[in-house]
Amino acid sequence: MLRFAIFLALALPSFAAAAPCGNTSNGFDVWKQDFAKQAKRAGVKKKGLQALAQSQYANRTIAADRNQKSFKYSLDKFMRVRGADTIVAQGRKRKARNPQFYAALERQYGVPSGVLIAIHGMETGFGNFMGDSQVVSAITTLAYDCRRSEFFIPHAIGALKLVDQGSITTATKGAKHGELGHTQFLPGNALTYGVDATGDGRVDFYNMTDALASTANFLRQKGWKPGRGYQPGQPNFEVIQQWNAASVYQQSIAIMAARIDG
Repeated sequence: MLRFAIFLALALPSFAAAAPCGNTSNGFDVWKQDFAKQAKRAGVKKKGLQALAQSQYANRTIAADRNQKSFKYSLDKFMRVRGADTIVAQGRKRKARNPQFYAALERQYGVPSGVLIAIHGMETGFGNFMGDSQVVSAITTLAYDCRRSEFFIPHAIGALKLVDQGSITTATKGAKHGELGHTQFLPGNALTYGVDATGDGRVDFYNMTDALASTANFLRQKGWKPGRGYQPGQPNFEVIQQWNAASVYQQSIAIMAARIDG
């Protein structure tokens, strides 16, 4: 999920002014030493700094970032490739099995169950695959890489703070761009919008309850208007656009959500 935090890069411009970026693994270790100073100034503590020191240049992440194709598909092809019909069918069953859970989220955040279920299905197949890349290594690699370092630096800082908080560790695995958990939060957004819905004192994005509550909180904080429409041209479609920048993704979520709730 590439994704939803340009605002963080704008809000924290000092992050982009630190260590020089690079386009190969050469220089990554030197960059980490400089970035550690920047992270410390941003409030990252001992565990986060240790995680940064242990991070490794993620070649698979760079390869994935250079080779993104699906967002260039037509809407019909994108939905076929991403298994929209299966997501809708399974989503309806999930909603029917646990209607109270989704109703409670809608009461608290105003976001319909179909939207949350569609995102959950699109991102990880309802938690069946949440990624196989180390989150800290992936996100620090992208922060170092010159292609979009300004976008990813705040998320690298966020990931290190999540380590400090105990929400993730150096071993935590997620998607190749550092997205984590059931709905694939980028770390900066996870830090900002994470919700401890289970009440166990820890925001766990690999727990479905915490992850979906955090997703609903993100959408509400971004301006979701309870009871208003979310199809293109309707008020809440602009909020779905905050979740993912790709138009085919946005449209797919709106279509699937309506079919799940219908």
